[in-house]
Amino acid sequence: MLWLALHFPLFALEALPLRQSPSAVVGRGRILAGDPGATAAGVVSGQKLSTALGLAPGLRVFERDPAREARALADLACAAGRFTPSVSLAPPDGLLLEIGGCLRLFGGVAAIVEAVLAACGGQGWSAEWAVAPTPLGARWLARAGARQSVATAAALPAALAPLSCAVPGWPAESVARLQSFGCARLGELMQMPAAGLRQRLGHGPVDDLLRARGEVPDPQRYFVFPEQFAAALELPSRVEHAEGLAFAGQRLFAALAGWLNIRQSLVRACSLQLTHDDGSTSTLPLRLGEPCADEARLLRLLREHLGRLTLPAPVEALRLSADEVIARPGDSGQLFAEAVAGEGTAACLERLRARLGEAAVQVLGLRADYRPECATVAGDPLAAGAARDALATETTFTAPRPLWLLPAPQPLAERADGPHWHGPLQLLTRGERLESGWWDSGEAAAAGDIRRDYFVARNAQGQWAWIFRDGQGWFLHGLFA
Repeated sequence: MLWLALHFPLFALEALPLRQSPSAVVGRGRILAGDPGATAAGVVSGQKLSTALGLAPGLRVFERDPAREARALADLACAAGRFTPSVSLAPPDGLLLEIGGCLRLFGGVAAIVEAVLAACGGQGWSAEWAVAPTPLGARWLARAGARQSVATAAALPAALAPLSCAVPGWPAESVARLQSFGCARLGELMQMPAAGLRQRLGHGPVDDLLRARGEVPDPQRYFVFPEQFAAALELPSRVEHAEGLAFAGQRLFAALAGWLNIRQSLVRACSLQLTHDDGSTSTLPLRLGEPCADEARLLRLLREHLGRLTLPAPVEALRLSADEVIARPGDSGQLFAEAVAGEGTAACLERLRARLGEAAVQVLGLRADYRPECATVAGDPLAAGAARDALATETTFTAPRPLWLLPAPQPLAERADGPHWHGPLQLLTRGERLESGWWDSGEAAAAGDIRRDYFVARNAQGQWAWIFRDGQGWFLHGLFA
C-alpha cells in the first residue's frame, strides 16, 4: 500500500471562505492561524490576541469552530473521491489517501500528487503532502512539510530520522522529557531501547513509532461516503452580491464531483439553497441537459446562473443537494483517441438558458397537424431524452418547409402574370394542398378550417418564399434561408 497524506496547516482559517484580510482564527485567547495579511503585520501562531490586535488594529478575528472544521474535512474527503475510493480522515486538519491502486490510472505518484494539490489549491486550501508506505509515516512527513515520496518501507526510517520529536503531536511533557534525554530528533529516538522508552514515556509514543515504521499493523477506518449528497457551508461574513458566491460554491461542487465518482453516478439536477441574514431562504435550481459528473461543467453553469441572479438579502450560508442522480452507464473505450473541440450541445444549451432565462431557449418539435400555424410546438431543450425524441419524431413532412414562418400570412399583390413580392414570383413547385382544421373552426384561438395550395416561389432578386392561394387570394407565409 502507498499512502498520500495531506496536512492543511491553515485549516482552521481556510475553513472560513470569503473572509476579508487581514484575518486570524483564535482559540483560548491565542492566535491559531493568520492569513498572509496578518502574517505581514507580525501576527504569528501562539501569539496572545491582545498582542496581535496591537500589531494589526484592523485584524478580523474568528473564534475557532471545531464543528465547522469537521464538516469541511468531510467535504474534502468527498472531493478526494475523484482520485481514490480509499480515503481516511486524519482530524483535525488532515486526510489520508491510499493511492497504490490508482497509480496506473493517473500515470504515477508525481501525477496523482500534482492533480490532488491542484484540486486543493483551486478550492483555496494550502496543503503540505508526503507519500509513504505507512499512513502514520506519511502523516508525520506531511506535518513536517517534507513534500517527499518514500517508495519502500526500508527507506522510511531514514526519511523519518531528521524530523523533530514535536512533529508527532505527543503530549508536551513527553516531548520535554525526550529533550531532557538529549533526544530532539526521531532518528535519535529510534536508537534508544524500546523497553526503556516504555518505562519513561509510556506505550503511546513507542507504539506510534513502530506503526510509523511499519513494524506493527496500522489499520485505517475509511471514510463512508453518504448514500445521498447534501453539503452545507456557513460563510464567515455576509455576501451581498451573487457573483461572490462562486468561490464558496466551488468547494461544494468539488465534494459533489468526488461523491459522484465514488457512487459511479451522474447528476441531472441539483439545487443550491441560499440562507439569508433575515432567516429566509431561496433556492437556485440547476438543471443539466444531460447527466454529468464534471466539476468544471457544473461550476460554469453555476456562474452563469449567479451572473443574472439578484439577491433579495445578503447570504450567510449555502447548501448544495443532488436532486436527480442516475447510475453511470458503462462506456466502451476507444481504440483511437477522438479529437474534441469545444463543449457539447447539451452543455451549450445549459449555459444559454442560465444566461438568458429558461423561456428564452426552446426547441421546436413537430406535431400531427398539417396547418403551418399549428405544426410546430416549443419544448424544453433539456427535457429527458425520451421525451425530447418523441417531440421531434411525432410526425414528419416530406414537402419543403421554410425556416422562417411569418406570425401571420401577408397578402400579396396579384397581377396578370401572377403574384408579386419585390417583383414577379416564379413558381418552382407544384401546388401542395393543405386542408385541415374543421374541428376547431369555432374556437377563437384556433387556426381554424383552412383550404390552401402552397408553392415554393422565387423573385428576381433570388429570394425564395413560401406562398399559398386560397379563396381570398395570394399570401406570403414564410421565407427560406
